[in-house]
Amino acid sequence: MKIVTFNPFRTIGIPGIKYVKPEHMFEEREKIDEADVCLFPENWQVNALVYGMKKEIFPSIQSIQLGFNKIEVTRALWSVCPEHVPRTLILGRNHDNIDRVFAEFPFPFVVKEIRNSMGKGVFLIENHKQFNEYAENNPYFYVQEYLPIDRDLRICFVGDDVIASYWRINERNTFRNNVAQGARISFDDIPEEAIELVRKTARSLGVNHAGFDVVSVGGKFYFLEFNTLFGNQGFQQLGVSVEKSIYKYLQNRLT
Repeated sequence: MKIVTFNPFRTIGIPGIKYVKPEHMFEEREKIDEADVCLFPENWQVNALVYGMKKEIFPSIQSIQLGFNKIEVTRALWSVCPEHVPRTLILGRNHDNIDRVFAEFPFPFVVKEIRNSMGKGVFLIENHKQFNEYAENNPYFYVQEYLPIDRDLRICFVGDDVIASYWRINERNTFRNNVAQGARISFDDIPEEAIELVRKTARSLGVNHAGFDVVSVGGKFYFLEFNTLFGNQGFQQLGVSVEKSIYKYLQNRLT
């Protein structure tokens, strides 16, 4: 199996790899033509690779395009499991929409920048001044109800199944549960219902590489988001190799 990767750090140890810098994809077209599959292209490369060059890519085009930002993620989740998405408004910036947010969301509520990760660009809004500052810096509003949680689940779907799951427990008295923000990882008592929800949702969307963030509130599971490129801290503690899982999946798919 001949493989081109555009992201060598996420494909360490996979055999048969040739590296092409994303910005050199057209100059090194021969390597791409010879490849059976191209790994981890950037979003801007996907249309040319799939529709023009007719290449198999991994992650899937659905994983990359639906996971491009929080708006695309939420709309995708609305399409297959709306009952598992917290109340969310996605609006363009104008005075009418600012008034709408204040009319529909009591304090506190959560706002997010649409392109960010690791807990950055997520803010708890407790008054008008805080939201107005967010509005000044963001042309799109992503507003979500506040859920009273002290942990969330990171459930990682690679290939055609879940390969790892763990709690991220907040012990710093903030509303962010990201490991990058200081959360503690725990592998205890992972609910099978949450794993099955992720399995069903990923397969419905055609997503084959993503870390899903799931919370439990009032006995019900909700998706916060999913990230196509996710951290590896949990895998390191579990001793799980994402690269081996990817290679096995590609072998089964392509042969």
